[in-house]
Amino acid sequence: MMTEASGLRGGRATVTSWKDPEIAGVRALLAARQPDPGAPPSFAEHRQAMDAMGEMGALPTGCFHEPLTLGGVRCERVVPQGALDTRAILYLHGGAYTAGSPRSHRPLVARLAEAARANAVAADYRLGPEHRFPAAVEDAVAVYRALLAGGTEPGQIVVAGDSAGGGLTLALALAMKAEGLAQPAGYFVISPWADLTQSGASYAAKADSDPMISKDGLDSNALAYLGGLDAHDPLASPVFGDFTGVAPVLIQTGSEEALLSDSITMADVLAHARVEVRLEVWPEMIHVFHAWGGGLQAARRAIRIAGTWMGERFG
Repeated sequence: MMTEASGLRGGRATVTSWKDPEIAGVRALLAARQPDPGAPPSFAEHRQAMDAMGEMGALPTGCFHEPLTLGGVRCERVVPQGALDTRAILYLHGGAYTAGSPRSHRPLVARLAEAARANAVAADYRLGPEHRFPAAVEDAVAVYRALLAGGTEPGQIVVAGDSAGGGLTLALALAMKAEGLAQPAGYFVISPWADLTQSGASYAAKADSDPMISKDGLDSNALAYLGGLDAHDPLASPVFGDFTGVAPVLIQTGSEEALLSDSITMADVLAHARVEVRLEVWPEMIHVFHAWGGGLQAARRAIRIAGTWMGERFG
């Protein structure tokens, strides 16, 4: 059955037929939530809105969360029922390096931790424009070092992240390699923002089918994060890095997002570096579709697959 869905991108209405009626429903919801035309929200307003959305999401039964500090960085521990004490996920949230927090991503982190039967630590890393590049990378390294210092074996850690957090996950891989830190069991990234130059073909090709991300918006956030520094720095844009010797990587992305090129290019870079990499492009899916697990079967399937992959890495 074909379902009609309409969405607004950059003031242009698009109507497309979608085979998956659930993603059509998600698109309709996103279209209804489009902000009124006018001045864009401030960074503070955007952060508050993201956190409020996270607070509305349900957690798996029996899952609990608590604040903690690791390496001087505020974090949140998320522990689902059935988690194995030896397994740890270090999660780096999305939000274009200017928004997002453990609160905004708590439901997603909890579902991923449940699927992997692992404890999760979500890092509340510093955000731009107040704390510019490479503050986020420094915080991610500090939390990873603290996990190791606390006795967690590197082979029992998977670093994961979405969007900007996916790019930060890959930047962390490069930073740890440069500092000689032991690699984790693997890296799992969702729709990574891995090229802050916004040079991929999908930024134009998917402009009308991506209901969430625009090149103009990313350009603005990249400027806020980088503060005038070079977007070609591999710790800002991992597509320009040398990944030789890093742990296996799983990439999941949607076919209808402006960031699709980042995932494809990243998989190519990893493959040329002889890294074990698996790229999954989910048809009709949008940016970080995993966050819609409550009403999107594809999201739940992707999370189960990622959980199995992480479990295999943990051994």
